[in-house]
Amino acid sequence: MLQETRLHRIRALLTRLNQVSTERIIRELGVSRETARRDIIELEARGLARRVHGGLVAIETAAEPPLTERRSTQTREKRTIARAAAQLLQPGQTLFLDAGSTTTLLAEELHALSGLTIVTNSLQAALALSAGEEDQPLNNQIILLGGMMSAGAQQTRGEITVGEIIRYRADIALLSPVGIEAGNGASSFHPHEAAIARAMVQQSAACYLLADHTKLGVVSRTVYAPPQAISLLITDSGGEGDALEALQQTLPEVMVV
Repeated sequence: MLQETRLHRIRALLTRLNQVSTERIIRELGVSRETARRDIIELEARGLARRVHGGLVAIETAAEPPLTERRSTQTREKRTIARAAAQLLQPGQTLFLDAGSTTTLLAEELHALSGLTIVTNSLQAALALSAGEEDQPLNNQIILLGGMMSAGAQQTRGEITVGEIIRYRADIALLSPVGIEAGNGASSFHPHEAAIARAMVQQSAACYLLADHTKLGVVSRTVYAPPQAISLLITDSGGEGDALEALQQTLPEVMVV
């Protein structure tokens, strides 16, 4: 097994468990103690984990900023990505949209299209899609998923929301991850957001990720879509470098706009 493959598998364990022992690495990967030790040292040298007695612990991922704050960062890039995604869609398709800053901008772009069925847990996306006068007919069918709310949240979530998602089959899930990395795939900071995104991926024929260049090479706390589940990544041209190159080599298609 190549070292890069081993490192990706160890990082996947860390993402799931937050801490992994040397013995667990040896058992899971079927490697010698010396190989496990070298991999542990390499992960720490790359700044991807912290070595402790008996194994590794994950480096704490910074919490994701609130949606209102995220909407004010990389706005030009996110708008460009959203417009590129909208141009790929056809009347008659059913879409899932999660509650992200880029997918909210996508909803604003979709408002001008017609013939789509859009299923979302995002209140902001639903409002953008239904903007207009009260007696004005909508161009698209908008379905807002039910579920639990919390203070300040602009999305529904929880078991009710996931249960509603599995009632639908979509052509495309359009998702805005916290991070996208070649070895681990798409990830989110909050487990409840990851659960919704995971269900949307499972219930869709294709998965399109909308991620600006700051999200490339990032692994957040909860992985919800492995690389093989991702059909297309749409990103901006600010992401030149190793992370983008690795994604281009791993994913079926990467669109740089």
